[in-house]
Amino acid sequence: MSETNPKLRAELEGVPAYVPGKPAAAGGPVAYKLSSNENPYPPLPGVMERAIAAAGTFNRYPDMACTGLMNELADRFDVPVTHLATGTGSVGVAQQLLQATSGPGDEVIYAWRSFEAYPIITQISGATSVKVPLTPDEDHDLDAMADAITERTRLIFVCNPNNPTGNAIRRAELERFLDRVPSDVLVVLDEAYREFIRDAEVPDGVEIYRDRPNVAVLRTFSKAYGLAGLRVGFAIAHEPVAAALRKTAVPFGVSQLAQDAAVASLRAEDELLGRVGSLVSERTRVVDALRAQGWTVPETQANFVWLRLGERTMEFAAACEAAGVVVRPFAGEGMRATIGETEANDIFLQAAEAFRKEL
Repeated sequence: MSETNPKLRAELEGVPAYVPGKPAAAGGPVAYKLSSNENPYPPLPGVMERAIAAAGTFNRYPDMACTGLMNELADRFDVPVTHLATGTGSVGVAQQLLQATSGPGDEVIYAWRSFEAYPIITQISGATSVKVPLTPDEDHDLDAMADAITERTRLIFVCNPNNPTGNAIRRAELERFLDRVPSDVLVVLDEAYREFIRDAEVPDGVEIYRDRPNVAVLRTFSKAYGLAGLRVGFAIAHEPVAAALRKTAVPFGVSQLAQDAAVASLRAEDELLGRVGSLVSERTRVVDALRAQGWTVPETQANFVWLRLGERTMEFAAACEAAGVVVRPFAGEGMRATIGETEANDIFLQAAEAFRKEL
């Protein structure tokens, strides 16, 4: 009997692997991990207690409808429950959006470089990526993205602020772009870092979505809320899109522990705002110090900074690791460093200064 391999989808050929942030080496010189945009603070007050209580019910399936979390989100954002859908982090919801909208022969537009998962989940869906280069200032080129729309376009990702550059899109230019998008093309405002924005001209995507049925907003509990390890995110979208997301969700994908922790996090908003404020202050300090060293740093509105280093990217990342922090390099392009603990940021700044002197 001849041996043959099971037939797999051709779209999976050449799917790029998602590269997670490198962890700090156990027992090695690296003391701090600044490679994954994690929140350096522990869980918010009350969250651990809810999580421990939920852990006692691991023998039971979670609430598949995420009822408590959905009701809490509806109240928090003043939206109908029917306009909500949850998933395993915002990237999980993004993949559900592609399942609901795009397949072979369809096109998905996004800026590049942007979130590393976009090309992966687009290719898995069978759709074709249309990557529109960032401007020289690391911004979304929204005019070029609008020009790239064809009759095959089904979905457009707009990462605001953009990961990994940190740049944010202001209201006037975003609305001008949305006015050019056909009403049957879904625009996904990926706002994983929304809580860190301090530019008043950068709009809240939830306000944008209210009057635009073809706009969906992605949010996550992984960044500001510090629940990265629990994998819970959500979308706010008009009912047809939200309903499609609930249909494409993995059954019982969001654990009860994650649901309860997310509810408790939403109820600890005062503490959250304090922590985010501290990280934003550290962000300002780090950006100012880098610029004083002579680096060109985009105006980040996220919890990280970006340096375009080109061919010296991996060399810079190695220098940071030798100094005691691990950052996220994108070979041949640049490096992203999360705003972490003050001590970690200091080590990063020292490494950046030493490297700058060698240029």
